[in-house]
Amino acid sequence: MTNKKADIGIFGGSGFYDFLEKIEEVSVETPYGPPSDNLFLGKVGDKTVAFLPRHGRKHSIPPQKINYRANLWAMKELGISRIISPCAVGSLQKVIKPGDFVISDQYIDRTRGRIDTFYDGPIATHVSAADPYCPELRELAIKATEENKVTCHKTGTIVVIQGPRFSTKAESKWFTSMGWTTINMTQYPEAHLAKELEMCVVNIALATDYDSGLVGDVQPVSHNEVMIVFQQNLEKLRKVLFKLIEIIPHDRKKCKCSEILKHSRFL
Repeated sequence: MTNKKADIGIFGGSGFYDFLEKIEEVSVETPYGPPSDNLFLGKVGDKTVAFLPRHGRKHSIPPQKINYRANLWAMKELGISRIISPCAVGSLQKVIKPGDFVISDQYIDRTRGRIDTFYDGPIATHVSAADPYCPELRELAIKATEENKVTCHKTGTIVVIQGPRFSTKAESKWFTSMGWTTINMTQYPEAHLAKELEMCVVNIALATDYDSGLVGDVQPVSHNEVMIVFQQNLEKLRKVLFKLIEIIPHDRKKCKCSEILKHSRFL
């Protein structure tokens, strides 16, 4: 690994790095091929932040084609120990309205064929996914939403589907009946790979629509409509992210994310 160049890594769409100060664009090579794009480094307060557009800067990489391992490895290569993973989601429950935020605490993996581990041997490594998101970062993310007076649901289970298609109405009805909260296409394996590299990770989900229109009793939305709602709420997301970055402590003392591999190997 190289010398430390950043404190916090953020995955997301376009528009965020425009607000960072003193942008430096860096290219990182990984054993897993190229990441989705170069990384953009800038200052937020006293912290250096690395931003990586997970779909590429032109949004040209669909969710099932993202090189998740390369993206996470590139972050680790810069010395990053905390990952913030915001994303747009569809709501599966009426109580979660478009424009609401959800700080996910669980996910359901409904993807297929994605490479989802760094550990294919020779040492058998079984990283627990029981609590997939960092408890300390989740608490701080909730605090950041509260301080910005953003409507926030403090827990939620995010269903990760393969994409690029949206759900059928039957699938959406099933997900809702299971009590799951939101739906997305990128949280897995992104969140788990961060954990395998002993990085803290938190998901901030922004609801842009009611999935398939069912629970909101509205017409299903198109991708363009989703992006319109996302852009309308982008300023709220930026404020939450900047506040979260500000209040994240430099030292990791309240979580065990840095000790994952101690409990994951049979030696």
